[in-house]
Amino acid sequence: MVKDLIQQKFGNTLDSGLIAEILDVGIIKSFLKDDIIIDTNQTIKYIPLLLIGNIKILREDDAGNDLLIYFLEAGETCTMSLTCCMGTSKSKIRAVAEQDSTLVMIPVQKMQEWFHNNHSWRNFILESYQARFEEMLDAIDSIAFLKMDERLHKYLLNKAILNSTNTIEIKHQEIAEDLHSSRVVISRLLKQLEKEKKIALGRNKIEILKA
Repeated sequence: MVKDLIQQKFGNTLDSGLIAEILDVGIIKSFLKDDIIIDTNQTIKYIPLLLIGNIKILREDDAGNDLLIYFLEAGETCTMSLTCCMGTSKSKIRAVAEQDSTLVMIPVQKMQEWFHNNHSWRNFILESYQARFEEMLDAIDSIAFLKMDERLHKYLLNKAILNSTNTIEIKHQEIAEDLHSSRVVISRLLKQLEKEKKIALGRNKIEILKA
């Protein structure tokens, strides 16, 4: 099953020889929703390749509050953890399972070795850097230029796309933490979006009505 998953998620990107090596050296790990996969200041020894689920990447401020940077989907890797291991520094981010997730963990030394001698891996890493860079720019633009209600609506749309459903199961407090706001503010803005008929609110559920 693991072989099939790796082939399904990475077969169009990585060559067959490299996939065979990933099966040989990779460690399969599963995490439940809300489990911390990589924590701030943790020494990075493995690079995660996501096979099943979604992961949110968070940045912590000086007060210990988290700010959502971007999401990872199956078939992707966290380039911020790659950056840390390339420089042998500690993690600058926190990676949390958005859903129950399964990953294959690649030893750091293999990641560095493959980058120099495997064309498909090098392309995958460079393309991942580009994608994550664009997502971080998008996150910065949202914080700098969008009002909170616009950020909230965009966040909900992204969650719906990520989970392939128009009905999101989430608590107001969780949204507040992701957007670095308060539950009271988020609850008020959700009611405003409901009045505008962009969403419908339920008990720990939000249905997206309008993009």
